[in-house]
Amino acid sequence: MTLFEHDLVATGSAGPPVGDTGRMLQMITGYWVTQVVRSAAELRIADHLHPAGATAAEVAAAESLDPGSTYRFLRACASLGLAASRDGERFLATPLLDTLRTDAPGSLRDLALWGGAESHWLPWGRLADAIRTGTTQAEAALGTSFFDWLAAVPGEAEVFTNAMTAMTRGLARQLADVIDLKGTEVVVDVGGAGGNLVQTLMRRHPGLTGVVLDLPHVGSEAEASAAGLGVTGRFTFVGGDFFDEVPSGDVHLLKFVLHDWDDDACVRVLRNCRAALRPGGRLLVMELLVDTVGTPGLEPLMDLNMMALSTGRERSLDEFKSLFERAGLSLARTVSSASKVSVLEAMPDRTPRNAPAWAL
Repeated sequence: MTLFEHDLVATGSAGPPVGDTGRMLQMITGYWVTQVVRSAAELRIADHLHPAGATAAEVAAAESLDPGSTYRFLRACASLGLAASRDGERFLATPLLDTLRTDAPGSLRDLALWGGAESHWLPWGRLADAIRTGTTQAEAALGTSFFDWLAAVPGEAEVFTNAMTAMTRGLARQLADVIDLKGTEVVVDVGGAGGNLVQTLMRRHPGLTGVVLDLPHVGSEAEASAAGLGVTGRFTFVGGDFFDEVPSGDVHLLKFVLHDWDDDACVRVLRNCRAALRPGGRLLVMELLVDTVGTPGLEPLMDLNMMALSTGRERSLDEFKSLFERAGLSLARTVSSASKVSVLEAMPDRTPRNAPAWAL
């Protein structure tokens, strides 16, 4: 008897699975759903079904797909609540599917593409090896480190950058609500990619000058974003590597940067930021904070994502305090936002503690 047959016997019907067996079945087949959503995003199903709906044949013609396979796919989408059909032939978009529309405010399409992308997907398939060895599995899965893979595969780099921009776009306003920039002239978004966070802050504060430091290939996107938000005259993109040097500023932003790296690498970035802060400057670290064991939430799963893809990890508040101390910084305060992301404000100490000779 298969698990599916066992569940039908246990429930007495062909309805949705219930109980622990049903929950486990959902977990076991969860990756199927990931690829359905990714495929729906890639094939722009939400655009084709909004607002008047379409038949499988019409969607297939628009995307050069096999009609029979398209019908089977749309039928599966309907079973997941991504589509609806009154007659079994014409499919309509649901509000859930509309979150993947290319023209939807806060569209999740780019995140859906990234969630099922090869550079994300393959290392996760080696999660057990990451647990056995304590090392990232990106090189085993991709042949190189995650970020080197992106540098060599422009298409996936674009997907990743777009996904990070989409995620920041949703967070930027919530973070801007709790970031105090009174008396600040220059804000540097370290590893800021498309620059949406610092540009949102610039729109809130008309006298603010914004800088993004990131790898050169994202410069055109950052500059286009600045133009779209009308802040070009106050915005500068700097192509570079935050492990080497960070531009000078009154406030440095590090949003979802430190979780990509191990402790030593994080301390190196933090020291570079500390060295580049103007007198009286501050560092704002924006990250998820790991809570008490057993607390439901995204953080422990994101930590496994870091384990599979990179040398990084999600951290507790005490672990961040330790990083700050090694980098010659002190935690001044922690501010919660409307999202799950916390803002950790750090200030320079006079002398870095426990600093190796090469870093002084």
